[in-house]
Formats: sequence, C-alpha cells, structure tokens
Amino acid sequence: MSDTKDQDKVDTTNEKTKAKGKKEKELNEKAAAEQAEVKRGEQEAEAVEQEQDAPPEEPTDPDQLRGEIADAREELGETVEALAAKADVKAQAKEKVDEQKAQLKDKQEQAKAKVDEQVAQAKENPQQPAMIAGGVVAFLLLVLLLRKRRS
Repeated sequence: MSDTKDQDKVDTTNEKTKAKGKKEKELNEKAAAEQAEVKRGEQEAEAVEQEQDAPPEEPTDPDQLRGEIADAREELGETVEALAAKADVKAQAKEKVDEQKAQLKDKQEQAKAKVDEQVAQAKENPQQPAMIAGGVVAFLLLVLLLRKRRS
C-alpha cells in the first residue's frame, strides 16, 4: 500500500512539475511577444522621427508646382464627390430601391421560367395534372362524406 501512495505522490509531483513548466513556457512566450511589440513600436517611432527631421523636397520649377496643384485639386474634387455621395441619403435610397427592383425582376423571371417549364411538362404528360385533380376531388368527397356521418 505504501508503494501505491508513494507512486501517487510521485505522479502528482510530476504532474505539478509539468503544469508549472507549461505555465512558465507560456509566460516566456508572452514576454517575448511583448518585447517584440515594444521593439517594433520603437522602430516605427524612429522611422517617423527620421521622416519629420528630413526637410521635404520642394519643387522649384513653376510647371511642376502647377502640376502638383492640379493633382491636389483633382484629388480633393474626387474626395468631395465621394463625401457628397455618402451624404446624399435620397440618392442612396433610390439606388437601394432600384437594386431591390432588379432583384425582384430577376425573381419574377425565374418564377415565370419555372411556370413555363411546368406548363410544358404538363403538355407533354397531360395525365399527371388530371391525376392530381382527380386526387383532390376524391379527397374533397371523402371529407364531405366524413362530415355527413358525424352530423
């Protein structure tokens, strides 16, 4: 019995040691990830500082300046148009309605095609709709007879 207890103690100790080692490993990995993040942040900060320290190159050619101004105006115009489009709720609603109409039209066309397919199938095999109609009539007669009996 004491051997079993000793073995259980050893097993428990081994499990605790493994759990402790696993926990230490996780903590080490977490610390390493945090150090890497800090280092990356420092590198980005240095890069930003270097960009700020370097004087921007200013073009001296008037034609080049005019070209840059024209590019800036064009970009600004596109930005304003995009913002105006986002702010135009009425146009967005109309666009959404048009989109819904197009989807509805597609669904209607699909339904029409399905109906046409069923009609063509019924024309090829006229017995099938007649059998269905007969089954419906028989069912209705059965329901009527059962109601009469209960009365």
